[in-house]
Amino acid sequence: MQSNGVMIALAKAKPAKALVAAGLLLTGCVATTAGPTGRYARPIGDAPVTSNPTPYSAALVCLSEYGRRFGVAAPRIAVGRIADYTGKDESDGTGRKLTQGASLMAISALAKSGARLVERYDTSVSELELKYANNKLISDPAGPGPPGVQPTPYRKITAGQVPGSDFYLVGGITELNFNIRSSGLDAQGGKQDLTKGAGVITNKVYVMNVGLDLRLVETKTLEVVDVISYQKQIVGREIGAGIFKFLGNSVINVSAGEGALEPVQLAVRSVVERAIVEMMANLYGAPGPQGCLTDGDPLGEQTGVTGGYYPAYNNLQQNNASTREDPNRWSAQRNDNVLRGRY
Repeated sequence: MQSNGVMIALAKAKPAKALVAAGLLLTGCVATTAGPTGRYARPIGDAPVTSNPTPYSAALVCLSEYGRRFGVAAPRIAVGRIADYTGKDESDGTGRKLTQGASLMAISALAKSGARLVERYDTSVSELELKYANNKLISDPAGPGPPGVQPTPYRKITAGQVPGSDFYLVGGITELNFNIRSSGLDAQGGKQDLTKGAGVITNKVYVMNVGLDLRLVETKTLEVVDVISYQKQIVGREIGAGIFKFLGNSVINVSAGEGALEPVQLAVRSVVERAIVEMMANLYGAPGPQGCLTDGDPLGEQTGVTGGYYPAYNNLQQNNASTREDPNRWSAQRNDNVLRGRY
């Protein structure tokens, strides 16, 4: 009854006052004191975490399976700096227009392809541990028991314990071109007497692109063995319609529309994956896409569209690697088998 009384009062009020009152009413939906859950408000949205493939992820996974099927040893590859060389940033100071994580995208793509990765991009932790071990400050647990149980005197440093890379990948994002081409239509029409109403229609399409240059270098000789330059165009569109009309002493102005832009950062990932598909096919000696048309499990044992993993322990038959792409796994809202006490 109290809610109905508020709505009746708003209906009888003048339009300006009604809008102010409605705005104040809506602000009451957010509390200024935390509730029993310890939150001011419950976040909206319940989309699950999903894999992030591109149109070329399946080809990368296929190359991994191709190498295993024909017994081709995957090379050890390190990823260096793949920087954004476009120099484009937001004019309002909010940051760069393109991702600064192209190197991370390349690491994920190489993992999908079955390459043996060695870390060179961020070795700060390894270097610190090596420094501590060299000063005999680090101990390791004896056997597979919990940390801290019967530690050895100190970690031994063994000559040659760090495997080297056969190749390393470097390059950069070199192009970001806005509005390569655009087209649109804005149309308005109606009677001279606006009490009869007037309408507007909008339809716009525009195209931009990103470009990437990568090179694969043989680590021992520093010889550049492969160079690839790719670009991908990105499309955006906007459509809308509206109506404007005088109705007695009131004005009606209603509009609706929809806009969509192909994800720019996903386009960068797609270009990176396409380049690595070609490079890895060359290293595997794969004849081309036809090499993936034979029978076989494209997911294999250790790779998928989410990436790849190294079997640190002998538990390939029990681990959850084959379920990584399922958005319902490990979700308290979507799977009754989850240990809910952990949420």
